[in-house]
Amino acid sequence: MDTTTAASANRPVEAADDALRVRRVFGDAYESGGTLVIPVAKIMGGSGMGYGTGTMGRPGEREGRHGADGEGTGGGGGFGIRAKPVGVYVVRDGQVSWQPALDVSKVILGGQIFATVAVLALARALRKRRR
Repeated sequence: MDTTTAASANRPVEAADDALRVRRVFGDAYESGGTLVIPVAKIMGGSGMGYGTGTMGRPGEREGRHGADGEGTGGGGGFGIRAKPVGVYVVRDGQVSWQPALDVSKVILGGQIFATVAVLALARALRKRRR
């Protein structure tokens, strides 16, 4: 692998390293009116890469020679990231407090599940009452 190919192969790993930081996703800590706000996130990621070379091909029809399609090179790589806000630390007048982030979609889903269970339980209770 020459140096140009090696540099290209390292790009996904370098990009993942840069992306897997809280400040990159949610910004740096900031101060406003004497209050310091520090964002906190749960960040997960992974990367992978592959490479190949080759001279192997399918055996020729005569004398066991390899066919011409055995030439090759290779490459590839990538990364994925998942970032989720957890909350913020608030520093005010020398006191530190934790403010958790509220995941509204989970709250809504929980409410829908609760409502469904409540309606089913009510329907069952009404059916038993009629008998």
